[in-house]
Amino acid sequence: MSPAADANSVECAQVTVHLPDSIGESETRRETDAQATGAWGEPTSVLLRCGATEPGPTDLPCYTIQGVDWIVVSPEDDPESAILTTYGRSPAVEVIFDTTKLTGASVMGDLADAVGYLPTNGRACTSAEDLPS
Repeated sequence: MSPAADANSVECAQVTVHLPDSIGESETRRETDAQATGAWGEPTSVLLRCGATEPGPTDLPCYTIQGVDWIVVSPEDDPESAILTTYGRSPAVEVIFDTTKLTGASVMGDLADAVGYLPTNGRACTSAEDLPS
């Protein structure tokens, strides 16, 4: 695993020390050798990198779980995985997980505490209901 561009940030250090010991009911944390990263499962089913590029405004699905906003991408070339990226946090956290073993809601929920240490940057998930009439 390679670290993200801003992996050396103080904010990512806070995330790393607060990562959970497990995700879901069976995916336990593994050691990684790249700064500001995390991995869970044997074989690995969840990979996390802190310090990723912050996404700009997007029309991708965006969900708020325990106060943390996440953008979700389902790669067309890999239907058994999904990519979660924090939205409105600086720096961003990117998580790739196996959708055959875990749900997005469980991954986002289990990581919310650690990711909550990242400062917000003013962006947040919105929906059509949030727009002025």
